[in-house]
Amino acid sequence: MSITSARAEPGTSVQPSFADLGTPLQDVTFVVVDLETTGSRADDAGITEIGAVKVRGGEVLGEFQSLVNPGRPVPAFVARLTGITTQMVATAPDPDLVLPSFLEFAHDAVLVAHNAPFDVGFLRAACAELGYAWPGFAVVDTLPLARRVVTRDEARNHKLSTLAALFRAGTSPDHRALADARATVDVLHGLLERLAPLGVTHLEDLATASDPVPADVRRKATLADGLPSSPGVYLFRGPDEEVLYVGTSTNIRQRVRSYFTAAEKRRRMTEMVRIAHAVTPVVCATPLEARVRELRLIAEHSPRYNRRSKHPERRTWVRLTDEAYPRLSVVTEVRGDTPHIGPFTSRRTATAAVDALHDALGLRQCTQRLPLVARERRSPCALAGLDRCSAPCTAVGTPDAGYADVVAEATRALTGDPQVVLRALGDRVARLAAEERYEEAGQVTARLRAFVGAAARAQRLDPLSRCAELVAARPTADGGWELVVVRYARLAATAVSPPGEDPWPVVHALRATAEVVEAPAPPAPAGHPEEAALLLDWLEQPEVRLVDVSDPWTCPVRSAVAHADLDDVAATVALAVGGAVDTMAAC
Repeated sequence: MSITSARAEPGTSVQPSFADLGTPLQDVTFVVVDLETTGSRADDAGITEIGAVKVRGGEVLGEFQSLVNPGRPVPAFVARLTGITTQMVATAPDPDLVLPSFLEFAHDAVLVAHNAPFDVGFLRAACAELGYAWPGFAVVDTLPLARRVVTRDEARNHKLSTLAALFRAGTSPDHRALADARATVDVLHGLLERLAPLGVTHLEDLATASDPVPADVRRKATLADGLPSSPGVYLFRGPDEEVLYVGTSTNIRQRVRSYFTAAEKRRRMTEMVRIAHAVTPVVCATPLEARVRELRLIAEHSPRYNRRSKHPERRTWVRLTDEAYPRLSVVTEVRGDTPHIGPFTSRRTATAAVDALHDALGLRQCTQRLPLVARERRSPCALAGLDRCSAPCTAVGTPDAGYADVVAEATRALTGDPQVVLRALGDRVARLAAEERYEEAGQVTARLRAFVGAAARAQRLDPLSRCAELVAARPTADGGWELVVVRYARLAATAVSPPGEDPWPVVHALRATAEVVEAPAPPAPAGHPEEAALLLDWLEQPEVRLVDVSDPWTCPVRSAVAHADLDDVAATVALAVGGAVDTMAAC
């Protein structure tokens, strides 16, 4: 906080709190103070100079300046920085003469300093050493105020010299107390001018001006009391025990506490914390288990303050239908053993992937079921005239054998090598880019990304979704083993084998007690699609070792995964435009 009420010593008077003041800022008397010292710590350094400026309503009421004998030599690096040498302070008044004069000068005022804990800390230490009671000044710190209203675009840092230049201070700070205090006065006025539109017009407003955490939110910090400092999941619960939000962390207590501090800047989280009345921890053996449990709990409860990972049942897939003349269809579940790609987070993205395939292949786009052999010839559609459909509907007497080749190409693109789509759309993007039709090139690129990304996801998911059981291990930092049992792309069990112990008994116990998982319809996993992606990322780490696997776990050599970054297409575009522009970046 930018303002702190420094407590008085027992038995002394205490200045009223800000809640009792309610004073307009123009009526507040500020004493802006700066100290020069022999070091950075009050317990082993002394004050060499005090400078202060008293202001009210923008008017300077007085100034205070005095060198102080610190009772010790001034280090050479301090002398070079401030220009104050041991010889200069040798004949200066002692602290017991200067400090009472300063306290009288600042009587009944609000102290202001840049990085106030430093200056106030030295003043309090000097009072304690001389036996003076600390008056209990209210303190304004311009440093956190500046961090609130001065952006990095305006100033590279929040040092006094930088802020003085920004606010065009009449005095440039030079590491001498009075000059720095004068510069701080101008910085204070500049900050107050910026804070006024934010409603900071009274002294009590400054108490929270630099602290974006509302008092009612900060009081909720007690919800973190007693939580474990272990990896796991935490659930914020509302008044009716409803789950408001689910999160995960390697340290539950530390993460939950952060919601009640300035580190949490999301408005919806502040709203959620105001509603919450309890936090339920779920301790997990490993970070992987924590992330998986988070996904499952979000899918189970659909908390209103979680934005992602909800409603996995709404994910869509693109399917090559099982009929005489297959076509592409956007579906919500995987059925049968026909090629699928996905899952997609939205139907719009799935449609974009379908458009990419239609751009490259002559698959029919009509939705009616066609007989293998038509009784009478039909008129081809407009797409056939544009050479974008092989028109199997026009076959009469015998099946359209050519359409089988189109389906075979589509199957290869969906389940293996997507080169036919990459070449067709890559050439089109290159042609559009060469013609400087960048918006159209961007649209084609977006469709291509939708297809390649979905094909890559499906090709990674498919082998793991077919695997009845996979056991893997990863060494932990302390020499143990993190053990995982995966069944049909769903985490069935996990545990940690302690260092120095045989992990095999733990492996056998895990397999015996692991969750029973029903086989899904590949490439759809048995669990949440994001859970399967987490497991794949974990399994593909270099240090992970396969302990046992029931079924082949392989991926195509020439797969969509190898083309996920569209490097081949970018090279084609660069060649078409002579390397003059990075069209893929522009698109």
